[in-house]
Amino acid sequence: MRKLMPFARPAIPNVLIAMVMALAASIVSLAIPQVLQRLVDGPLSTGDPSAVPGAVALVAVLGAVEAGLYALRRTYIIGPATGVETRMRRALYAKLQDLPVAFHDRWPSGQLLSRSMSDLSLIRRFIAFGVVYLVVNVITIGIGVVVLLVLNPLLAVIFTVCSIPLWINGFRFEQRYNVVARRSQDQAGDLATLVEESVHGIRVLKAFGRGRTALEQFANRAEELRGTEIEKSRAVAGIWLWLLLVPDVAFALCLLAGVWQASLGNMTVGALVAFFATATVLRFPLESIGFLLSMLFDTRAAVDRLSEVFDSENTVHDPEHPKHLTEARGRLTFEGVRFGYPDTGPDARPLLDGVDLAIEPGETMALVGLTGSGKTTMVELAGRLYDVTGGAVKLDGVDIRDLTRQELRTHIAMAFEDATLFSASVRDNVLLGRPDAGEEALVEALEIAQASFVYDLPEGLDTRIGEEGLSLSGGQRQRLALARAVAANPAVLVLDDPLSALDVDTEALVEAALRRVLTRTTALIVAHRPSTVQLADRVALIEEGRILDVGTHTELLARSDRYRFVISSFDERPQPDRAEVRA
Repeated sequence: MRKLMPFARPAIPNVLIAMVMALAASIVSLAIPQVLQRLVDGPLSTGDPSAVPGAVALVAVLGAVEAGLYALRRTYIIGPATGVETRMRRALYAKLQDLPVAFHDRWPSGQLLSRSMSDLSLIRRFIAFGVVYLVVNVITIGIGVVVLLVLNPLLAVIFTVCSIPLWINGFRFEQRYNVVARRSQDQAGDLATLVEESVHGIRVLKAFGRGRTALEQFANRAEELRGTEIEKSRAVAGIWLWLLLVPDVAFALCLLAGVWQASLGNMTVGALVAFFATATVLRFPLESIGFLLSMLFDTRAAVDRLSEVFDSENTVHDPEHPKHLTEARGRLTFEGVRFGYPDTGPDARPLLDGVDLAIEPGETMALVGLTGSGKTTMVELAGRLYDVTGGAVKLDGVDIRDLTRQELRTHIAMAFEDATLFSASVRDNVLLGRPDAGEEALVEALEIAQASFVYDLPEGLDTRIGEEGLSLSGGQRQRLALARAVAANPAVLVLDDPLSALDVDTEALVEAALRRVLTRTTALIVAHRPSTVQLADRVALIEEGRILDVGTHTELLARSDRYRFVISSFDERPQPDRAEVRA
């Protein structure tokens, strides 16, 4: 509850009122046996039927009041409880958006999905029902025991003593169920991850005929989850054994003792009827302890799982006193930049080990190197998807860590080799980085990216792209991603091999259009084709995390054996995308 308090605080008044309503309903239900006692000891024992209709009417009224209070409780609490769930879901999504890429590299998406859906639903149900009745039923049991003591102390002691095994086994249940509940929720998250990967990779699974293998993996994970759920059910069944057995044993012992007491004249028949009616009212609160405890422990595991996300440290954060660039010129510099991914060992060599590179305003710099040399890492550092572990990346002389992330990303736009699109319209995808841009900027960006195919889609620019844009070809997705970066109109344009999925003819058209854009913006381009290199004013050769040489393409060809080797390793053969050609 302490961890939930920041989100649940607005709902506390409603929860307390709901508790009062539920408690009032319980007290009303405990009042009915008192009416029955007076009915049995009064008109039924004397043979006077005149008072019976009034007693029956009173019982009916009390029953109606009890039902009305239960209905009011549900009506009063459901809105605030869903409000808590909504606030937590928004906060979780905002946290996931705020956390650095390094966090998402470590966490499976299925685990995050299960936390944002099933765990939050558990918390909502606990606030709307579990916490209310956990408190109310404990109070009801306490009041009921007092009523039983007033009716007959001996029977009350017998009933109370018989409940001791419930508390002992409840403690054992807590220790066992809490561990199993957490394991079950983690396994459900792993299963969700496997389903998501299989759905996203369905083309690969079908292409390689590995559907049966994927099914076997899923079945094994599902079987593990099934075993855990069975273990949970056994734990719940164990506590329910005591919850059902103990009250019955207590009823039997109290019945024997009650009949004996009545035969001795120590209690009236009406008191005996009232005692058992009260004990019957207490039966649900006693039996509910089982599922309320299981709900409590499920919720505690859910809160712990969510806390793992909320408590995750954001290593890429805004400065306390940010600087501002009123108008960025676009000078991008890497000064002694060092970087190693967090999951690498402390003795591992940094991926970038002292990179120095300066890109002047309006200049286009191509970055070339063999696989694993650190090219993509450099462009990710420029957009501050990661923070450098040494040195600095500067924009117009200002360390990008001294700018807010929002401001930085208005000055720098990126297009990645793996083009990611969202389930939104073409218009919304292209204008993602600059939603207030006009129609002219949108049309220009699509023209530069040679993405005129969008006008032939069923609803043109308003056509909704399917999940991740998989309904489009790879080249079409890349062109829309490039259009998105161009439409942002940044001071610095960072392109991570954005033309790899294009056929040669389309690539030539895009490069020709890009030259117009690159005359008015600074650009850093990761290149894997000589034709892309030729877009650049200068070329930087990177190897093993260091810049070996910088110069024009012609200069490097003339003086650098290593550069000639890297360029010669580029694949010059045309590799047209068949779907792209049809498009």
